[in-house]
Amino acid sequence: MDLDLRLVRHFIVVADELHFSRAAATLHISQPALSKDIRHLEADLGFRLLSRDSRHVALTPEGTRFLRDARALIAQAVRMTHPEDDGIRMAHIFDLDTSRLVADAFSERFPEIPVMASSMDSRRQFDALLAGLLDVAIIRLTPEMSAAHPTGWRHAPLRLEPFWLVRRSGDVGTGTSTASLFASPLQVFGDPTGTATFNVHGQYLAALEQRLAVPFRWLGNPGTFEHCRARMQRMTDDAVLLEFESYAFRYRQVGMPIHRPAELQPVYPWSLVWRDEPAAARVSDFVEVAQDLAQTLGWLTPESAAPLWQPGVL
Repeated sequence: MDLDLRLVRHFIVVADELHFSRAAATLHISQPALSKDIRHLEADLGFRLLSRDSRHVALTPEGTRFLRDARALIAQAVRMTHPEDDGIRMAHIFDLDTSRLVADAFSERFPEIPVMASSMDSRRQFDALLAGLLDVAIIRLTPEMSAAHPTGWRHAPLRLEPFWLVRRSGDVGTGTSTASLFASPLQVFGDPTGTATFNVHGQYLAALEQRLAVPFRWLGNPGTFEHCRARMQRMTDDAVLLEFESYAFRYRQVGMPIHRPAELQPVYPWSLVWRDEPAAARVSDFVEVAQDLAQTLGWLTPESAAPLWQPGVL
């Protein structure tokens, strides 16, 4: 039997999402076409990979075993078709600057090694790394990722990125003084629990919302900084935005006041992740550059007069 690698890749995405609609959107195909592909793969294999009804999708015991082998198969196929000297494959999350600064530092030290970057959120980067489609990932790791994939990868803390409070141009408050988390309604760019696009960033914000015991205004996820800035400028009330430092400093450059939170300093834990296998020299070099940069910039010791906060740490 010759396995169709396209069908295997489709199965991996379904297994990661456990939701056919989301998996189909990720793969940019229709849900009926994806369902047909999975049935075709199951017919080729001679056993069920998934149990599903109108509300739930779950891996069968055979599907769980096959998923492990499927990841290894796709990783091997990628290695065979992408020679070791192709460069470093990584990804960015919108315009946030952690991965970009690391990529720039790596290119400065190793200009002969190309950096091939795409755009993926944390979950997709993690899945792509395990599937051999990325060499490194710079993401927020979650306990769920560790529980689902306890082996096969390594990680190191890279940055604790502070959140700042951002006001519109002309609002009361200037400079980088502190401001209360409870003085004005808090709004966040993210998709809330229960939405189809709820992701790792949304999980972080939901945990922070619970910690503060203050309901957030969830604004969805416009993506790039310019879309976020335009959304902020269209607002008319006194709500403040809780935003990554990467974006907050850019808001300040266009005249929007930013403030450190007074009572509690939320920090977003970025980690560097790579596969647990004999690493190519370029991957080891990338890890070294990233850790050197983190130390130089003090990424793991952010300044704050307020107590630092983050969700449970791996």
